[in-house]
Amino acid sequence: MEIVIVEGAAQRDWPISPLEGETAGAFGITAETAADVPAREALLDRAMGPKRRKKSSEKLRRGRRPSEGLAFVARDVSGAVAGTVRLWDVVLGESGRAALLLGPLAVDPTIKNAGIGSALMRHAIAKAARLGHAAILLVGDAPYYERFGFSAEQTGSLAMPGPYERHRLLALELVEGALAGAQGTLKAAGRKLKAQRLPLAA
Repeated sequence: MEIVIVEGAAQRDWPISPLEGETAGAFGITAETAADVPAREALLDRAMGPKRRKKSSEKLRRGRRPSEGLAFVARDVSGAVAGTVRLWDVVLGESGRAALLLGPLAVDPTIKNAGIGSALMRHAIAKAARLGHAAILLVGDAPYYERFGFSAEQTGSLAMPGPYERHRLLALELVEGALAGAQGTLKAAGRKLKAQRLPLAA
């Protein structure tokens, strides 16, 4: 599998062995730009359906910007958006302990099993660690996310702000002990989107 990470003007190979069932392919991972938003939203609709906006995780994302430097897209050889992942700033309960919420992670349904989701996950985790973040949480299927180090072992005293399946709230410590004793409901803490100003009437 050929994977190229593009950050600014620099490029470097990032070899990842395909997991069982994945096929070889070529694609690039880049920071998301404003021009990617329509394609990203269309991809999320295809991959996750219209009910994606009703998930509890969306309450923590609505009206916020992703954490600085932690929004990525995967592009196929034609440059089209083939996958997306973003991470969001949250705080854990009343303590105000900072963490990241990952999601949504999505890949174009027509090119699944190409290793794109895995590459996006590994890139996002590595970048979050380099930026000094201590922990990442997500709501997802443990059998998939366990391969990246996520588990429910430290989320028993944490909760999402809305309906969710408790066993699907998973976490990964980037700094040992970052989630020790963490409890309470996750709260949004990211940068707010700027409200669009309506043009004044003449």
